[in-house]
Amino acid sequence: LFERPSHTFVGYFIGSPGMNFMPAKVEGRTVRVGEHALTLDYAPKTSAAAKVELGIRPEFIRVGREGMPVTVSKVEDIGRQKIVRAQFAGQPIAIVVPEDGDIPADPRVTFEPSGISIYADSWRAGPEA
Repeated sequence: LFERPSHTFVGYFIGSPGMNFMPAKVEGRTVRVGEHALTLDYAPKTSAAAKVELGIRPEFIRVGREGMPVTVSKVEDIGRQKIVRAQFAGQPIAIVVPEDGDIPADPRVTFEPSGISIYADSWRAGPEA
């Protein structure tokens, strides 16, 4: 329920901060968010008319010097962790970083493949959908 919610509402409602959702396009096992392409372990089943979104929990995004560029707008120190508010491919995202985690001056992100979910018209589109 927490890691792979079946509906976008559940993903956003459960967890603090909630799950990140961003418009995406799926081509086989490749999902595109803006100009960024990510390879999945499976080929989501979506229709051409569906509203497709990539969903990922803030805990499954890694900040570092490698990966895709983000623009950080705010860092909230909440004790054992930091919540980084940023823009990725023109979309707002939240990232959870450990309390002692480094946030570089020119931050980049990577998404843990196991943490990525694809949604079509708000419903999870496989595997185990």
